[in-house]
Amino acid sequence: MLVTMRLRAGLRSLRYNDTYALLKDAFAAATRESFRVVEYSVQSNHMHLLVEANDAKSLGRGMLGLSVRIVRGLKKLWQHVGSVFADRYHARILRTPREVRNALVYVINNARKHGAWSAAHADPYSSGTWFSGWKTSAKHAAQSETSLPSASGTASSPAVSSSRFLARARTWLLSLGWQRHGLLDPFESPAAT
Repeated sequence: MLVTMRLRAGLRSLRYNDTYALLKDAFAAATRESFRVVEYSVQSNHMHLLVEANDAKSLGRGMLGLSVRIVRGLKKLWQHVGSVFADRYHARILRTPREVRNALVYVINNARKHGAWSAAHADPYSSGTWFSGWKTSAKHAAQSETSLPSASGTASSPAVSSSRFLARARTWLLSLGWQRHGLLDPFESPAAT
C-alpha cells in the first residue's frame, strides 16, 4: 500500500536530522509480523510510505501504532501541544507490478518532485540509501559530502547507517514483481498524482 501522512499546517519541517532520527526509529519500531514499513520518503510537511499489511485490520493497527509513536515523539521533541497530523492517513492499495514501480519512484524520489533534492545520490531523508533496485550505483555516492540542516539551522552530516534498518518486502509485488518494468533511475522524477 502507498500511504501518505500530512502534518497540520504551521508545524516545523520534518527534514531536520533530529526529527528524521525520531521518524526512522518509529518506522522500525512499528514493524510487526503482520505490518511493516518497507520504503519511505520524508518531506517538509508530509511523509510517503510503502507498507505491507496482512489485511485491513493489520493495516489499521499498524498505522495506529506508527502514528502514536510519531505524535508522541514529535510533541516531546518540538514541545508542542495540540494535534500533529492534519487528518487520518490516506492509503491506496497497489495491485499491479507497474503500480508498485510507479509508487517506488513516487516515494523514494519524492524530494525531486518537490525540488528539495537534486544530487546524484538518493535523498538522505528517504529509504533510497538502502534501496537495492537502482539502475546505477549513484545511491552509493558519499553521503558525507552532503550537508543537511539541523534544527538550529547549521549544516551537519546525516547519520546514515550502511545497513538496512527496515524490514524487507515479503510480497511478490514489492520484492520482485515491480522489476518487470525496469529498475529505478536515481534521477527519475515522480509524476504528479
